[in-house]
Amino acid sequence: MKTALPFDLKIKELPDQPPAFWSYLKVGRLLYYSLFLFVLESWFYWIKLKAAYFESSTWVIIFWFACFLFSFVHIFLVIMDGWSRYQNYKRAKDQFYIYGFTKRISNLYIGSKCQRIAALIAAQELGIEHLVKDYYYSKGIRWYHYVPYFMIKDPLFLFKKYFWKRSFLEKSYEPKFDFRKIQLQLSL
Repeated sequence: MKTALPFDLKIKELPDQPPAFWSYLKVGRLLYYSLFLFVLESWFYWIKLKAAYFESSTWVIIFWFACFLFSFVHIFLVIMDGWSRYQNYKRAKDQFYIYGFTKRISNLYIGSKCQRIAALIAAQELGIEHLVKDYYYSKGIRWYHYVPYFMIKDPLFLFKKYFWKRSFLEKSYEPKFDFRKIQLQLSL
């Protein structure tokens, strides 16, 4: 018995569904590149801080400590941001699967490059990436739009609860569907 799709995908089967870990890496790829850079940067600043501690004045030590602290804290922020984007991906995939492509769902993930990537990966795994990509293009969004729109609209975003909640503290989302199982059933 084949499982009926909640919306008409205009295809007979789902595209190949990758393992969850692979999707996790694809969704946060930009973040994990920056994670690597922050680790290298922290290491560099740590070396400079150690050298300054033994050989330099207090102001130089404070400077290197501030640089080290900045990059070290960003390691954890990037990890938390990657986790939040993965939660967005799982939610978007369920929403696209249930309702198909809608502007309303796509608009939920339009705010930042990382959220758009999460929605696009979810759509890609359902075979509707072109619809989401075309919609974002029609809204004036281009590949080089990296700065989140809320940062431009609200320069004091760092002091807002929504920023911290939406960027780093997204609630864990349990997917409603096992897409690999559905793909297997549809291919029988």
